[in-house]
Amino acid sequence: MIAEDSALLREGLVRLLVEEGHEVPAACADAVSLLEEMGERQPDVVVLDIRMPPTHTDEGLRAALEIRERWPRVGVLLLSQHIEHTYAARLLAAGADRVGYLLKDRVAQVDEFLDALERVRAGGTAVDPEVVRRLLVRTTHADPLARLTPRERSVLEALAEGHTNAAIAHRLHISLSAVEKNLNAVFDKLDLRQGPDYNRRVLAVLRYLES
Repeated sequence: MIAEDSALLREGLVRLLVEEGHEVPAACADAVSLLEEMGERQPDVVVLDIRMPPTHTDEGLRAALEIRERWPRVGVLLLSQHIEHTYAARLLAAGADRVGYLLKDRVAQVDEFLDALERVRAGGTAVDPEVVRRLLVRTTHADPLARLTPRERSVLEALAEGHTNAAIAHRLHISLSAVEKNLNAVFDKLDLRQGPDYNRRVLAVLRYLES
């Protein structure tokens, strides 16, 4: 399902997804209509804009959080015109499974958009690389992230985008054991201890987004 108040982008998304073999049972212009449709049927993934009528502030985000609470098996892929890391952090705070956050410009990069959509549908995470890159620059002098080595920061950056350990190893041209070693160093330096009640990968991304 799609929720986007721009008719041009909404119809463009529908056409793109249908051409790629996806079914789009509903395409709504606001969050209220989307939630009404969700009451009738639950799709694999919902793609929705953060800012929608009537106030154009955070209607989409609030709808996304409600969907994650009421229908936890439905993936949520938020779209934003501008980088708003606070919204990304709020979304991830509810758990990093089946969730994504992309800039609208990413839709034009069809392969990247479809890859993010598939990752969310499969139960993973997808955060726009530009969002992560901007945050990386913004947190260069912030503790405790400043304690990380360049390699550890590269691994954390890839983790924040939602890549698995295997994908990080392929992307950075390092071994899987090297990825695991660097992630453990990140967890230690961010003081994220192993425990049964939380996911250190999610906490590391949240710490990264909120720094």
